Amino acid sequence: MTPPLQSQEIRGESVSSAVAATFDSLDPATGDSVGTHPVFTIDEVNETVARAREAARWWAQLGFGERADRLKKWRGVIARRMAQLAEISHAETGKPTSEAQLEIVMMLDHLAWAASNAPKVLGRKKVSTGLMAADLGATVEYLPLGVIGVIGPWNFPVFTPMGSIAYALAAGNAVVFKPSEFTPGVGAWLVDAFAQVVPEHPVLQLVTGLGETGAALCRSGVDKIAFTGSTATAKKVMRACADTLTPVLIEAGGKDALLVDADADLTAAVTAAAWGGLSNAGQACIGTERVYVHEAVYDEFLTKLRNLVRGVRAGDDPEAQLGPMTMPTQPHVVAEHIADALHRGARTLIGGLDVVGDRVVQPTILTEVPEDALAMTEETFGPTLAINKVRDMDEAVERANNSRYGLGSAVFSKRRGEELARRLRTGMTGVNLVYLFAALPELPFGGVGDSGFGRIHGPDGLKEFTYAKSVARRRFPAALALTTFARTAKLDKLLATLTVLRHG
Repeated sequence: MTPPLQSQEIRGESVSSAVAATFDSLDPATGDSVGTHPVFTIDEVNETVARAREAARWWAQLGFGERADRLKKWRGVIARRMAQLAEISHAETGKPTSEAQLEIVMMLDHLAWAASNAPKVLGRKKVSTGLMAADLGATVEYLPLGVIGVIGPWNFPVFTPMGSIAYALAAGNAVVFKPSEFTPGVGAWLVDAFAQVVPEHPVLQLVTGLGETGAALCRSGVDKIAFTGSTATAKKVMRACADTLTPVLIEAGGKDALLVDADADLTAAVTAAAWGGLSNAGQACIGTERVYVHEAVYDEFLTKLRNLVRGVRAGDDPEAQLGPMTMPTQPHVVAEHIADALHRGARTLIGGLDVVGDRVVQPTILTEVPEDALAMTEETFGPTLAINKVRDMDEAVERANNSRYGLGSAVFSKRRGEELARRLRTGMTGVNLVYLFAALPELPFGGVGDSGFGRIHGPDGLKEFTYAKSVARRRFPAALALTTFARTAKLDKLLATLTVLRHG
């Protein structure tokens, strides 16, 4: 058996004959196999999409109400067996089962919202027409694209891909899901649970494999690809989709900043910074990686943060708050960023190079980090925080926005929170909180710049998997017959006069 690749690559070539027919998902704490899964070939991916095409037609014609009933039953299956799913996620990612369960709980809220709100967001609506078109009536509705390909990540293997899957299904699409090669067991569990409540047709199907399988899905003729992963891999996805003009939704990397104003509740800000930067071992696209603290409260903030983080420990035992790193190569990336920062003059408040192990990385807090250090410019994706002092919040905003990423952000301020939030060039900002914008089904989730484009969640997330269908109809004969070759010079003169009166 061939071990899984170290990252989810999207390549241009076909599946090599040298690649084994199966691959193993591994326990990141021990390296032991926790499951064996097939590597789907190009032909197998194409056959899966062809089956999905037929299923999509059946699923779309069920209508919003019947689809909502089926999705409600799926929610019930997931909720009742949540402990089982959390255990699979723990085995494949290393995260504590309590965090895996929290991820599932938040996902279920999104699944419920998408199903119940799809009719209101996507259903046919009358559109008012202007005076010059008083003889016309108009409607608009949002129809399913057909088959959606979802390429999911490993760090939140339930919550993140379901942000696309749930909304695509609620909108009336069939879905072909390719989970990360690190978490295929989670993907298989979700698909099997769906089949229990929708046994008639393969509306939600699974394809597993490495990068070549993902590339095959991109070129398979699906109607859209929803991808979550690194910015580098996102570019490969776009290149693979370009051959067939397949549209893409990209949720890529982040380098989220947290701003702490002089009037902030420091206890709340410290708690948020620690959770935002360290939870899930720092392996979160919306995780806090940079912190800018007003000089008036900088020293107190560091003292409180040091005292809090001293009690946070990574490990593979039940008492550990953080799990091991899921990808075997990620500790090297974390070490590289720490070493580069220290070489450039940064200081360690907690941790350092000596806490980076082969599988487990303990928390590290860096201070006085040069803005051109890797820890400030590139996604670290580990349990680290880089904290710098600023003279005021104007400087903090300027530094935070000086990034090619623009996913999430946070502001802690009693007086200026909303103002500062609007000035940050990110798709989402929390005021006196971190992460929770992702938990709200009503809000769109996505970024700008190298963090991607398109949105999941909320009304935008439902519309992302549809196309707008406009219909205009004649209600009664037109007072001015303009779309005819019989139009007279007198009518043209009248039209010109009316246009000047309206717009001139």
